[in-house]
Amino acid sequence: MGIQWDESLTVGIELIDAQHKELFDRINRLLDACKRGEGKEEIADVVSFLGNYVVEHFESEEQAMQKRNYPAFSAHKQEHDVFRKDFETLKEDIAREGAGLGAVAKINKALVDWLIKHIGRSDKAFGAHCAAN
Repeated sequence: MGIQWDESLTVGIELIDAQHKELFDRINRLLDACKRGEGKEEIADVVSFLGNYVVEHFESEEQAMQKRNYPAFSAHKQEHDVFRKDFETLKEDIAREGAGLGAVAKINKALVDWLIKHIGRSDKAFGAHCAAN
């Protein structure tokens, strides 16, 4: 039930693409831990790492957008802010409910769907802006 990186998700900015690939890897590790029904501690550690990594990644993207005077910066940052809030709620849900199929479903909905859509739409638009300028 993992997610696969493919070249259609390439933004064209080396740092951002590398971070996206790492996020996919970490999400897959979390999904695997949930599928194995492993304890809250392992899942909590992976979720904590993802939370910190997502913050770092969003900051990198936002700094790059500001540096390149990206006209859609505010809307893109708002997407990041909504995700940050939703991710915090997801972490609380997993901490309360524990590992299991419910956690896998929530992770798929909150992380996988959002990241693929966000990268495929918003991040690629930023990459196109950079390539054009």
